[in-house]
Amino acid sequence: MIEVKPYIEHAVLVGLITPNQPEDRTKEYLDELAFLADTHGIVPVKRFTQRLNLPITATYVGEGKLEEIDQYISEHHPIDVVIFDDELSPRQIRNIEKALNHKGQPDVRVIDRTILILEIFLQRAQTSYAKTQVEMAHLQYMLPRLTRMWSHLDRQRGGGTNRGMGETQIEADKRVIGQRIALLREQLKTIDKQMATQRQHRGKMVRVALVGYTNVGKSTLMNLLSKSDVFAENKLFATLDTTVRKVTIENLPFLLSDTVGFIRKLPHHLVESFKSTLDEVREADLLIHVVDISHPNFEEQYNVVEQTLNDVMTSGRNDDKDKDIPRIVVFNKIDNFTYVPKEEDDLTPIQRENLSLEDLEKTWMARLGEDCIFISARNKQNIDALRALMYDRIKAIHVKRYPYNDFLFQNYEDN
Repeated sequence: MIEVKPYIEHAVLVGLITPNQPEDRTKEYLDELAFLADTHGIVPVKRFTQRLNLPITATYVGEGKLEEIDQYISEHHPIDVVIFDDELSPRQIRNIEKALNHKGQPDVRVIDRTILILEIFLQRAQTSYAKTQVEMAHLQYMLPRLTRMWSHLDRQRGGGTNRGMGETQIEADKRVIGQRIALLREQLKTIDKQMATQRQHRGKMVRVALVGYTNVGKSTLMNLLSKSDVFAENKLFATLDTTVRKVTIENLPFLLSDTVGFIRKLPHHLVESFKSTLDEVREADLLIHVVDISHPNFEEQYNVVEQTLNDVMTSGRNDDKDKDIPRIVVFNKIDNFTYVPKEEDDLTPIQRENLSLEDLEKTWMARLGEDCIFISARNKQNIDALRALMYDRIKAIHVKRYPYNDFLFQNYEDN
């Protein structure tokens, strides 16, 4: 029997260099877009960038750049997808497809970062809960973008003032999708109530949530701390479903949850759909912010997560809850971290060098606060120090919640 290998799509990536997004930042965003494409099984083969003050309203990039992209596609078959780094409007998608898809050339899909992330989520959702969340977000995104799907049917009916078949089909599709979204929304409300009940049934145990940018090692750290087997791999959004495990450090039990990773330009439809996942963050007593220190721009990833966390807290439904949740910042992957010292002069080549744990603890990162620690989850480096720090912080929360247990801790530690 002949084995049929699955077809692999090839893509070109498109981004803008603007006054608010310099060239080096655009390069990094396109690197991440390429990683997203690879996660989805798409092979990126070419990148296009253009300097503009603002995206072109009709086509995102200029007419000349579109012609350049079209020329490349016609000369380098097969190119199946053109992926734009920013969210495109329905009008932009329609005009770009019209410019790139013409007679004598195979049609290419035109998608943006948002739909790529949504497709990855659809591909990776495992539980019915995650599938429901992602499907609703996907339908909400697609609803205003249906126009292009049935416009070819208008050619099958005469002119005049009558509506074309394409318009009729669009209205029918919108009605069906609207009904499906309403059904999914009701299902999510039911699931949200079930999840809230589950959180209540966990009792008054201290809750600790792992948060961070996608692919920083949260699931690996979860496995290490809880001695469980949460799925982890070197791809974006390896984990979609929140995993909760009971963990005990010395004599102290607590609940540890691994949440979905954040990312730049996270689609707002996904944020809306993943309310229960974000509730795990809102209702946590302690957040462990995991940072991939080996990433060239880990500072920006740190800021993206912190800003997202602030947005999550301010949009929470528990207005009476203290939003200032204590945090431990865990700089992970120190085994891969390299430091580039400043140049002495223009003739001195830059040497990348690894820093020891002692050297890392003298850097500006360690001065973010007393609750900063450097580890390698993969190599289990400095994990005992992390456990000790977690124990101290969780114990303080536990004793505050159960003051009568304070002497039990004292007695245990004295012995």
